[in-house]
Amino acid sequence: MQIHRETLERETAPDTDIHDLTDEVRAVIERSGVKQGQVLVFTPGSTAGVTVIEYESGAVADLRRAIDRLAPTGERYDHDARWGDGNGYSHVRAALLGPSITAPIVDGRAVLGTWQQIILCDFDNRPRTRKIVVQVMGVVVP
Repeated sequence: MQIHRETLERETAPDTDIHDLTDEVRAVIERSGVKQGQVLVFTPGSTAGVTVIEYESGAVADLRRAIDRLAPTGERYDHDARWGDGNGYSHVRAALLGPSITAPIVDGRAVLGTWQQIILCDFDNRPRTRKIVVQVMGVVVP
């Protein structure tokens, strides 16, 4: 059993900035040498999340609108009242989405559907440098 970890970084813009991480995650898996196992993609922090979607402009726009309906800006958030940073909505959005996904690895590739990409969603109200931890666990088969 081997565990291989790399940390990616992304510069993000404020308010639901969505990035496709699929190619970078595939490259980490390839570098790991793992042929059978799983990959964990995780972003530390409480105002961003990781999920999968068909990464095309229509689906991305639909996701943004859905997130806006679930946790809209301009609402009263107790977090804002306590800390005064105006990003209470981003914490709620990140909690709804979750910080990570795990996908199986078969024959050295993450098992994803034809139209399924791994994405990072940054919900914060200011630009950030996001870290994304990619941890590959499994068996290296010569």
